[in-house]
Amino acid sequence: MKVLVGVTGCIAAYKACEIVRALQKAGAEVEVVMTKAATSFVGPQTFAALTGHPVGLSLFDDTTDPIPHIRLAEGCDAFLIAPCTANVAAKLAMGIADDLLTSTALACTAPLMIAPAMNVHMYENAATQANLATLRARGVHVLDPAYGRLACGDVGAGKLPEPADIARAVLDLLHSADAGALAGRRVLITSGPTVEPIDPVRFVSNRSSGKMGSALAEAALAAGAQVTVVSGPVSVCYPDAASVIFVDTACQMLDAAQRCAPDADIIICAAAVADHRPANPAAHKLKKDDDDAALASIAMVGNPDILRSIAEGKRADQVVVGFAAETDEVLANAQAKLHRKGADMIVANEVGAELGFGTDDDKAAFIMRESVEELPLMAKRQLAERIIERTCNLLSEIS
Repeated sequence: MKVLVGVTGCIAAYKACEIVRALQKAGAEVEVVMTKAATSFVGPQTFAALTGHPVGLSLFDDTTDPIPHIRLAEGCDAFLIAPCTANVAAKLAMGIADDLLTSTALACTAPLMIAPAMNVHMYENAATQANLATLRARGVHVLDPAYGRLACGDVGAGKLPEPADIARAVLDLLHSADAGALAGRRVLITSGPTVEPIDPVRFVSNRSSGKMGSALAEAALAAGAQVTVVSGPVSVCYPDAASVIFVDTACQMLDAAQRCAPDADIIICAAAVADHRPANPAAHKLKKDDDDAALASIAMVGNPDILRSIAEGKRADQVVVGFAAETDEVLANAQAKLHRKGADMIVANEVGAELGFGTDDDKAAFIMRESVEELPLMAKRQLAERIIERTCNLLSEIS
């Protein structure tokens, strides 16, 4: 596989070196094309040394290659522009081809991905947002910028995402063109925590971050599926290609999941649903001293069992997967949950001691009716791929 990396005139241009190396480590051949402004931040010799290829700089510099934009466009499996400035995004949206990079983009029929990076006010400007919307509508894969302190000192959205995350997104894009295990299939994922109000400012919840749900969505999309995520409040970003329904409470999550479940081939209940909720949420903020009695004793009632409800209503041609977050007797508790809930598989994971909620890694086991497969500690994205692979196998067994 060959990836063409475009670099534009942004302070984050130096991070493109790390992107190139990450793609190469994954087995990709990489070639680089730069705008003139980009060379003010990183010298083309750097990319030439990293890739082993001359760096494309101009439409006319190389007399041995009279039409370089066509050669570059036809010779890649994917074209990534990272960082992509507001100016270049605008040119792409308007179809302007006034240098080698934009001419190559216009001629390229391979998947195009851009990673915008700029000042927060430039990013939020209506013109920039309209340009990015236009590109998305045309099938360009636009990565959302990260939030944080920018080079100019402002704080907000506009930072280039981490190079490893960008490289992974490109690799997922490449693999999705080949991976058809779930082509034409629909996957429903519940993700994140639920929050149950005590009063308008307090609530009962848990430590779920949504990272596992996001990783599952990425892996399912990479396998060719259409993905819907029903998510509680999280700070993680779900893939742009996934349809996301945000909810707060367990009752809302059950309602959304049940509405989506009939259309799904695979349903993965990865959300950490609160088992109980306050029976009588206060309409006003409960105040210290004035409402001490109400705060000292909060009556709770049980929440609906989303996994059991989904499993009880599933068709014979659907696969339902649940999660069991346990602190002890992990396998035994997960096996009991499998039979109690009626799921086809339980992903058992140990939480606590820097494992589980909020972490980037996880240690899990697949619990099925007739077998148990224990997995080593691995990145959640890698675990998600294993889960999707296993659910594909389960789906093929009943199809």
